[in-house]
Amino acid sequence: MKFAKQLKPFLGGILLAIVFLFTQAFADLNLPNYMSEIVNVGIQQSGIEHAAPDALSEDGMRLATTLMTDEEQRLVEANYAPVSATDKNTEGELYGSLYPAAADPQYYIKKTNDGGKPSADSEALDDAFGAASLTLVHLMTEMAPDMQPPTGDAEAASQAEQATNIDVTKLYPMIPMLHSLPESAIQEARQLAATDPMMQKQTGILFTKAFYNELGVDLGAKQTSYILKVGLKMLGIALLGGLATVIVGFLASRTATGVARNLRTQIFAKVEDFSKREFDQFSTASLITRCTNDVNQVQQVLLIGIRMMCYAPILGIGGIIMAVNKSASMSWIIALAVVILLGMIIVVMTIAMPKFKLIQKLMDKLNLVSRENLNGLMVIRSVGAQRHETERFEQTNTDLTQTNLFVNRVMVFMFPTMMFIMNAVTLLIVWVGAQRIAASSMQVGDMMAFMQYVMQILMSFMMVSMMFIMVPRAAVSAGRITEVLETEIAISDPVEPQSFDPQKRGVLEFKDVYFRYEGAEEDALRAISFVAKPGQTTAIIGSTGSGKSTIANLALRFYDVSAGEIQLDGVDIRHVKLGDLRAKIGYAPQQGLLLSGTIASNVIYGKPDATEEEMKWAAEVAQATEFISEKPEQFEAPISQGGSNVSGGQKQRLTIARALAKRPDALIFDDSFSALDFRTDARLRQALKEQTANATMIIVAQRVSTIMHAEQILVLEKGEIVGRGTHRELLQQCPEYREIASSQLSKEELA
Repeated sequence: MKFAKQLKPFLGGILLAIVFLFTQAFADLNLPNYMSEIVNVGIQQSGIEHAAPDALSEDGMRLATTLMTDEEQRLVEANYAPVSATDKNTEGELYGSLYPAAADPQYYIKKTNDGGKPSADSEALDDAFGAASLTLVHLMTEMAPDMQPPTGDAEAASQAEQATNIDVTKLYPMIPMLHSLPESAIQEARQLAATDPMMQKQTGILFTKAFYNELGVDLGAKQTSYILKVGLKMLGIALLGGLATVIVGFLASRTATGVARNLRTQIFAKVEDFSKREFDQFSTASLITRCTNDVNQVQQVLLIGIRMMCYAPILGIGGIIMAVNKSASMSWIIALAVVILLGMIIVVMTIAMPKFKLIQKLMDKLNLVSRENLNGLMVIRSVGAQRHETERFEQTNTDLTQTNLFVNRVMVFMFPTMMFIMNAVTLLIVWVGAQRIAASSMQVGDMMAFMQYVMQILMSFMMVSMMFIMVPRAAVSAGRITEVLETEIAISDPVEPQSFDPQKRGVLEFKDVYFRYEGAEEDALRAISFVAKPGQTTAIIGSTGSGKSTIANLALRFYDVSAGEIQLDGVDIRHVKLGDLRAKIGYAPQQGLLLSGTIASNVIYGKPDATEEEMKWAAEVAQATEFISEKPEQFEAPISQGGSNVSGGQKQRLTIARALAKRPDALIFDDSFSALDFRTDARLRQALKEQTANATMIIVAQRVSTIMHAEQILVLEKGEIVGRGTHRELLQQCPEYREIASSQLSKEELA
């Protein structure tokens, strides 16, 4: 339900796919019917569709109408017309050529409507001829001393066929005798015939075949013509169904891949807006899994679901209707098979469902271990921990493998069981159907069609069971994706943003700032207040974990203060757009991160429209020109992912150049000089002082030599400012600073 809005752009394609699914189902549900007609009519009835013949001789007409009621006789008279061999039909053919063996000069032709199709009375005529034919068989059985009355079983059917397969001309002498029979005997035979409609139709067909033989009709040609006609219809319907299947597949693929594309885009855009608080909530490995594996799970279930989830109910309901129409008395077989299948599906889902959630969590863990190993490969090798990491990976991999194997074993058990049920149902249908065929209450073609419809019904339940397997796993993935998309961003643009004061370019002020990390018991910063002014360097130093980098993160609004206020150019940074805030600040993080591309693309990353002169200026101030000029491609030299093909010092200098290229009002260097040698450090600080004299500069550092010339030095200890002043002032007034300086500088430098 949460994903319904994701499908909205593709609603037209989905509705069109459903239309074609109905077309596909129409084709699949009609093919067994046509197959039944080929077996019943084309093969068993020699292509004769109706119990009322298209033509019969005068004697045949007298024989057929002898045992009809007055109403049936009037119906026959209204629908048959006398013709001669020299007359022509509506298509211009001579009746003599159609019925060459006709002995009588005149015979009767069944009338048709203007389109050449049977009249509206066609079914009533079939009933009349069928009833008269079976009545005749019953009367003949009564009169023959060596024949027993038909009982409706196989023997009765055989006797009826034997009685009506004789030459029909030999029955004509019996017409006067039939007229002389008592009305009560005829009525008794008619009532007996009325109890078996199926036998009526079949006996009528056999008499019609006898009438056609009398007239010399080519029954072989008639049978071939009928089979070809129905076969061509089946071919056309199969082609229509195949075309619908292809179109549905195309629409389903388009919808599924489109939704997956949009989801990846939305996740990426959402993650780009994450503050550090959200990154603390979701691990990088988990976000990667959600953007790839979880989206793929949703894509797969949509791809198959559009085709199966919509198609299975159509096929199942349609199959039930068609099967019941074929044989309502055998519908208990459908109910039995469905109950068994549903029971098995419920058992499987109860066992497998909890494992699907576990698989996604194990996938996260596997990605996390893999990512940690790849990122820390050099460290792992340096401490000789390869075996430990291999065992850790193997344990996670084994857990995932075992869980997948368990689910697969359940699936392996499920599908053979379903096939066993389907084959068992087939045998049951054949057994029950054979008895009904023997009792003349069902035709072979109808049994075959019923069997196919039951298979379609069971297939629809198999499709549903597959969706029951896929949907829960995709639902887990969808929930994980939704968790990211619905995460409330802790830091976002204000509803009514303010503008910076142009008169205060680069003035950064912390006012009694407090900050506590999510879930922490104590504040990381307490009562932090200071002002960093343009043209001055404000340095922050302190022991590890004292909160130095936290101040830099707060200034860039990667986190929001818990209490207090941070102002830039006289405006609370929470009241301006994030883009405007970060456009005024150049930031070089503690861990220099380069993106795959070139040196040039990394330097101008924060200002894509920078000129070549600006790019070279930034590189020169950052002291990067020296190693860049040594490369054959210079600024077009490639940078690998993460900057793995440059040294730590080179990476830091390029990161500093990227911050400078923006020409910001304020610069924040978060321990960005730690990988530089003292000579490069001194040259860089000198260049910064000369080239960025009007910018506010904040340097977070561990080395006293990097910050000793700063106009303002803040000493942090356990989240509080314990010292403030210049290098000389702090040596005299701040024990914490003096302790740090003493550990790094000689006595002469401290003097």
